Amino acid sequence: MSGRSTATTERVSRMAVATVYPLYLAKLARKGRTKAELDAVIGWLTGYSESQLDQQLGAGTTFADFFAAARLHPNASLITGVICGVRVETIEDPLMQQVRYLDKLVDELAKGRPLEKVLRA
Repeated sequence: MSGRSTATTERVSRMAVATVYPLYLAKLARKGRTKAELDAVIGWLTGYSESQLDQQLGAGTTFADFFAAARLHPNASLITGVICGVRVETIEDPLMQQVRYLDKLVDELAKGRPLEKVLRA
């Protein structure tokens, strides 16, 4: 792994989920999607209930701690495709793959994909 990738991984692992959440929300709102849909996607991927998600956001939990405490959905490996120029299924670092899974799900919602399909139902 290159030094830049390691630096990026370290930076993302220390980043608070609460700093990225409003960006996800704004992106989806511009496309006519809702906070409930965003929370449903995050809940599906992580196993967090709405109150648990609110608690994580309020506590300023880092991505590393957020995903360490999550119960990743068994179908998360069905999330495939390219995000930020990288195929999510080929990302070797587990944390970066989980973060990119979330990015990919948000991207699919923003592109108008039905929630049932985003959730791999």
